[in-house]
Amino acid sequence: MTIAIGSDHGGFHLKEHIKETLDAMQIAYKDYGTYSEDSVDYPDIAEKVAKAVADGQHEKGILICGTGIGIGIAANKIKGVRAALCHDTFSAIKSREHNNANILTMGERVIGLGLADEIVKAWLATDFAGGRHERRVNKIMDLEK
Repeated sequence: MTIAIGSDHGGFHLKEHIKETLDAMQIAYKDYGTYSEDSVDYPDIAEKVAKAVADGQHEKGILICGTGIGIGIAANKIKGVRAALCHDTFSAIKSREHNNANILTMGERVIGLGLADEIVKAWLATDFAGGRHERRVNKIMDLEK
């Protein structure tokens, strides 16, 4: 599994921390920026990560901004993306089990490092349940047509 990861300036520190977490988990990733605290526009980063996931270059993605909201809205504009904002482990698990989310979004200004680690671990460890949820995810994807 490889992960596409990115953030704007408001999520830069949490992104760098999550990269360390992924290293410890021995999960490969590609960092799509930003690479400093200099101000950038989150839709630019969201587009890079979301297209890389939608095109199959990476199985999943993680996006971080100050709240996780804006970057997730932008990512969800890319066909094939199901980005889920998660600030707790229950939502992270359900976003994978029920929604087959392929991008996790979080807000650096909302959660701490320890909770972010637990969310990432739970999200990556959870598989899509399929079954009745597959029908619903297909209906979501049909909305893109």
